[in-house]
Amino acid sequence: MDTYRGGRKQATDAAEAIREALAGLGLPESVWGSVRPMVTHSGSPYVHLGMVRADAAKKIAEAMRVPVEAEPVE
Repeated sequence: MDTYRGGRKQATDAAEAIREALAGLGLPESVWGSVRPMVTHSGSPYVHLGMVRADAAKKIAEAMRVPVEAEPVE
């Protein structure tokens, strides 16, 4: 039971972090409201993101891109 509870906490924390990040991008609740914590029978934590509109997915992808830092000039 402790394994399941630990997995549930991890999944819930991760789902909340994703919801906050999506809301921070200015996406409406209709996009991030379907994000749900999920736990397998063995206690493995997952986050179900659900289906999102293409325009929202594009905005999410743009936010996830990490700019490549310029290599130092020698």
